[in-house]
Amino acid sequence: MRLPFFLSVQSEDATRLSKSQTWRGRLWRYGPVAAWVCFIFFASTANFSAANTSRIIRPLLLWLSPGITEAAINQVHFLVRKAAHFTEYAALALLAARAFRTSARRGLSGRWWLVSFALVACVALSDEYHQSFVPSRTASIYDSLLDMTGGAVALACAALWLALRRRKSAVASRLV
Repeated sequence: MRLPFFLSVQSEDATRLSKSQTWRGRLWRYGPVAAWVCFIFFASTANFSAANTSRIIRPLLLWLSPGITEAAINQVHFLVRKAAHFTEYAALALLAARAFRTSARRGLSGRWWLVSFALVACVALSDEYHQSFVPSRTASIYDSLLDMTGGAVALACAALWLALRRRKSAVASRLV
Protein backbone atom coordinates (compact mmCIF):
# COMPACT_ATOMS: atom_id res chain seq x y z
CA MET A 1 0.00 0.00 0.00
CA ARG A 2 1.31 3.34 -1.02
CA LEU A 3 1.39 6.27 1.43
CA PRO A 4 -0.13 9.61 0.48
CA PHE A 5 2.37 12.10 -0.87
CA PHE A 6 2.43 14.32 2.24
CA LEU A 7 3.13 11.33 4.52
CA SER A 8 5.95 10.00 2.37
CA VAL A 9 7.62 13.43 2.29
CA GLN A 10 7.42 13.68 6.06
CA SER A 11 8.97 10.27 6.55
CA GLU A 12 11.77 11.12 4.08
CA ASP A 13 12.37 14.40 5.91
CA ALA A 14 12.40 12.63 9.25
CA THR A 15 14.93 10.10 7.94
CA ARG A 16 17.09 12.86 6.50
CA LEU A 17 16.83 14.84 9.74
CA SER A 18 17.85 11.88 11.89
CA LYS A 19 20.85 11.24 9.60
CA SER A 20 21.76 14.91 9.84
CA GLN A 21 21.58 14.82 13.64
CA THR A 22 23.73 11.70 13.69
CA TRP A 23 26.26 13.36 11.39
CA ARG A 24 26.28 16.51 13.50
CA GLY A 25 26.56 14.47 16.67
CA ARG A 26 29.58 12.62 15.34
CA LEU A 27 31.18 15.84 14.19
CA TRP A 28 30.53 17.39 17.61
CA ARG A 29 32.10 14.37 19.34
CA TYR A 30 35.01 13.48 17.08
CA GLY A 31 35.77 16.83 15.41
CA PRO A 32 37.69 18.25 18.39
CA VAL A 33 39.69 15.01 18.66
CA ALA A 34 40.65 15.16 14.99
CA ALA A 35 41.49 18.87 15.23
CA TRP A 36 43.70 18.29 18.28
CA VAL A 37 45.52 15.40 16.58
CA CYS A 38 46.18 17.72 13.62
CA PHE A 39 47.56 20.32 16.04
CA ILE A 40 49.83 17.71 17.64
CA PHE A 41 51.24 16.73 14.25
CA PHE A 42 51.70 20.41 13.35
CA ALA A 43 53.54 20.90 16.65
CA SER A 44 55.93 18.11 15.70
CA THR A 45 57.16 20.05 12.66
CA ALA A 46 60.16 22.36 12.56
CA ASN A 47 57.89 25.26 13.63
CA PHE A 48 57.95 23.97 17.21
CA SER A 49 61.56 22.81 17.34
CA ALA A 50 63.68 23.72 20.35
CA ALA A 51 65.39 26.47 18.36
CA ASN A 52 62.05 28.09 17.54
CA THR A 53 60.47 27.76 20.99
CA SER A 54 63.60 29.23 22.59
CA ARG A 55 62.88 32.43 20.64
CA ILE A 56 59.85 32.88 22.89
CA ILE A 57 60.92 31.28 26.16
CA ARG A 58 64.42 32.79 26.40
CA PRO A 59 63.38 36.49 26.12
CA LEU A 60 60.49 35.85 28.50
CA LEU A 61 62.81 34.34 31.10
CA LEU A 62 65.32 37.18 30.69
CA TRP A 63 62.52 39.69 31.17
CA LEU A 64 61.18 37.91 34.26
CA SER A 65 64.63 37.31 35.76
CA PRO A 66 67.38 39.48 34.21
CA GLY A 67 70.17 37.74 36.16
CA ILE A 68 69.26 34.19 35.08
CA THR A 69 72.15 32.04 33.90
CA GLU A 70 72.31 30.34 30.52
CA ALA A 71 72.22 26.92 32.22
CA ALA A 72 69.03 27.88 34.07
CA ILE A 73 67.47 29.13 30.83
CA ASN A 74 68.26 25.81 29.15
CA GLN A 75 66.86 23.84 32.08
CA VAL A 76 63.62 25.85 32.20
CA HIS A 77 63.29 25.59 28.41
CA PHE A 78 63.68 21.81 28.65
CA LEU A 79 61.08 21.58 31.44
CA VAL A 80 58.59 23.77 29.57
CA ARG A 81 58.92 21.61 26.47
CA LYS A 82 58.38 18.40 28.49
CA ALA A 83 55.41 19.94 30.30
CA ALA A 84 53.97 20.79 26.87
CA HIS A 85 54.26 17.12 25.85
CA PHE A 86 52.46 16.01 29.01
CA THR A 87 49.74 18.67 28.68
CA GLU A 88 48.96 18.30 24.99
CA TYR A 89 48.42 14.56 25.39
CA ALA A 90 46.38 15.05 28.56
CA ALA A 91 44.12 17.32 26.50
CA LEU A 92 43.94 14.69 23.73
CA ALA A 93 42.98 12.05 26.27
CA LEU A 94 40.18 14.20 27.70
CA LEU A 95 38.82 15.01 24.24
CA ALA A 96 38.96 11.32 23.31
CA ALA A 97 37.26 10.32 26.57
CA ARG A 98 34.49 12.84 25.88
CA ALA A 99 34.02 11.46 22.38
CA PHE A 100 34.12 7.76 23.23
CA ARG A 101 32.06 7.97 26.45
CA THR A 102 29.18 9.57 24.55
CA SER A 103 29.37 7.21 21.58
CA ALA A 104 26.27 5.27 20.61
CA ARG A 105 28.41 2.17 20.15
CA ARG A 106 28.62 0.10 23.31
CA GLY A 107 32.11 -1.11 22.46
CA LEU A 108 33.38 2.46 22.56
CA SER A 109 31.27 3.87 25.37
CA GLY A 110 31.77 0.84 27.62
CA ARG A 111 35.54 0.82 27.16
CA TRP A 112 36.08 4.56 26.80
CA TRP A 113 39.17 4.55 29.05
CA LEU A 114 40.96 1.81 27.12
CA VAL A 115 40.01 3.16 23.68
CA SER A 116 41.05 6.70 24.66
CA PHE A 117 44.40 5.49 25.98
CA ALA A 118 44.96 3.40 22.83
CA LEU A 119 44.37 6.49 20.71
CA VAL A 120 46.79 8.51 22.86
CA ALA A 121 49.45 5.79 22.56
CA CYS A 122 49.04 5.50 18.78
CA VAL A 123 49.25 9.26 18.26
CA ALA A 124 52.25 9.55 20.62
CA LEU A 125 54.19 6.83 18.84
CA SER A 126 53.34 8.07 15.35
CA ASP A 127 54.18 11.65 16.40
CA GLU A 128 57.68 10.61 17.47
CA TYR A 129 58.04 8.55 14.30
CA HIS A 130 57.07 11.65 12.31
CA GLN A 131 59.67 13.70 14.19
CA SER A 132 62.38 11.24 13.14
CA PHE A 133 61.97 12.59 9.58
CA VAL A 134 62.17 16.27 10.57
CA PRO A 135 65.83 17.39 10.56
CA SER A 136 65.41 19.98 13.34
CA ARG A 137 63.60 17.53 15.66
CA THR A 138 64.75 14.49 17.58
CA ALA A 139 62.55 11.48 18.08
CA SER A 140 62.62 9.87 21.49
CA ILE A 141 60.73 6.93 22.97
CA TYR A 142 60.94 8.77 26.29
CA ASP A 143 58.84 11.59 24.86
CA SER A 144 56.27 9.00 23.78
CA LEU A 145 56.24 7.58 27.30
CA LEU A 146 55.81 11.08 28.71
CA ASP A 147 52.96 11.69 26.25
CA MET A 148 51.25 8.45 27.29
CA THR A 149 51.75 9.31 30.96
CA GLY A 150 50.01 12.64 30.40
CA GLY A 151 47.11 10.84 28.72
CA ALA A 152 46.89 8.19 31.44
CA VAL A 153 46.91 10.77 34.25
CA ALA A 154 44.15 12.78 32.54
CA LEU A 155 42.07 9.64 31.98
CA ALA A 156 42.54 8.53 35.60
CA CYS A 157 41.42 11.98 36.79
CA ALA A 158 38.40 11.82 34.47
CA ALA A 159 37.46 8.33 35.71
CA LEU A 160 37.82 9.45 39.32
CA TRP A 161 35.71 12.56 38.69
CA LEU A 162 33.00 10.48 37.00
CA ALA A 163 32.98 7.96 39.86
CA LEU A 164 32.66 10.74 42.43
CA ARG A 165 29.88 12.36 40.42
CA ARG A 166 27.99 9.04 40.19
CA ARG A 167 28.44 8.47 43.91
CA LYS A 168 27.21 11.98 44.72
CA SER A 169 24.12 11.59 42.53
CA ALA A 170 23.40 8.16 44.07
CA VAL A 171 23.55 9.65 47.57
CA ALA A 172 21.33 12.55 46.50
CA SER A 173 18.75 10.19 44.97
CA ARG A 174 18.58 8.19 48.20
CA LEU A 175 17.85 11.34 50.18
CA VAL A 176 14.88 12.25 47.99
